[in-house]
Amino acid sequence: MTITGAVSRASLAEARERLEALIGAASGNGTDLAVLGGDLFAVLNLIDREHGLRRAVSDPSRDGADKAQLVQILLEGKISPAALELVADVVRLRWSTPSELSDGVEALAVTAEAARAEADGALDDLEDELFRFSRVLEREPRLRAALTSPGLPADRKQGLLEALLTGKAGPATITLITELVLRPRGRSLEGGLAEYGRLVAQRRRRLVALVRTPTELSEDQRRRLAAVLAAAYGHDVHLNIELDPTTIGGLSIQIGDEVIDGTIAGRLDDVRRRLAT
Repeated sequence: MTITGAVSRASLAEARERLEALIGAASGNGTDLAVLGGDLFAVLNLIDREHGLRRAVSDPSRDGADKAQLVQILLEGKISPAALELVADVVRLRWSTPSELSDGVEALAVTAEAARAEADGALDDLEDELFRFSRVLEREPRLRAALTSPGLPADRKQGLLEALLTGKAGPATITLITELVLRPRGRSLEGGLAEYGRLVAQRRRRLVALVRTPTELSEDQRRRLAAVLAAAYGHDVHLNIELDPTTIGGLSIQIGDEVIDGTIAGRLDDVRRRLAT
């Protein structure tokens, strides 16, 4: 999901503040974080499916209170009061396009699931499990083909995910992966996992570094590397470690679009490029 409109970005920032207020008061206001994310995904699926509804609740010429009343009439009793309150707030805001309203709701749903994992002390696990699942897809093309096949019914895909993930991943991880598999919203599965991983990382306002290394790093090495990168970038850095024998030696570190290549393979490639010019 890429929200480019200035109006939509401002609205998403405001919606996130309202979500954070709900999360912060969850223990005292009866908000169930285990339900909130699922309810927001249900709303996302509804407005993605019902294009007329999506246009109606994102129409900038329509009064915000009218749009909020519409979703309250449609959704009251079908989702939790906390989710209904948040969705009503979201449609009161202005969005550059109907699709960016949908993308905003999706971002809030992922953030709610990250907050659920955080409340359970499993935010790091959620990040790691999303990353590891993306690497499983790379190694298992038949699995990827099954999960992305338009010909395989949704219940079969869900059953396959349950067999793969039950007891091996947390509930937030299972929710997010299931959403991406059943409702990819025009993205590749790997692309969706990467987007969700970035949103989860934002929960702690930290960067994600993909570290490729030919050998496993010790816990001490991981801590020292994370500390060095945090000092360099001014943010906490979460490490996703990928064993890659083609790196030959050293480390290749990717943070966003920036690559820090300290591998022998990288230096050899650099020499070849210099010789070719």
